[in-house]
Amino acid sequence: MYRLIATAAAGASLLAAAPVLAQTHPEEAAVRATLEHYLAGHATGQAQEFRQAFHDEARLQWVRDGAYGQRSDDDYIAGASGKPAGDEAQRKRWIESIDITGSAASAKIILDYPNAVLTDYMQLLRTPEGWKIVNKIVDAKPKPKP
Repeated sequence: MYRLIATAAAGASLLAAAPVLAQTHPEEAAVRATLEHYLAGHATGQAQEFRQAFHDEARLQWVRDGAYGQRSDDDYIAGASGKPAGDEAQRKRWIESIDITGSAASAKIILDYPNAVLTDYMQLLRTPEGWKIVNKIVDAKPKPKP
């Protein structure tokens, strides 16, 4: 009987704490807004969406075929087509997670495309202009062809 009462009390404590555990960081909406500009850039192909997300000196980095690569945000944004991809209806994107400490944040973004799944790890800083992506690293996993 004691064990049943103790279990019930522990459960009640967790339920009472649930609203506190569910609260988000006060800066999360602002970080999320920056990341949404990044996602909108992919969805629309519009360079101005990417420009709103990236800091002017952001770096993008990856490893492909065992070789390290990097480029500037300007080089990345220059590749924006200005229009959605032909297979845009088949593409899915979402923010998987956000972690914020003071003026620094990191986020994980998934880009699920017909031929590959890309995982972006973003590092953001709260600058005088607001939250900006200062670094992006990416992993790309090709999907098997049907």
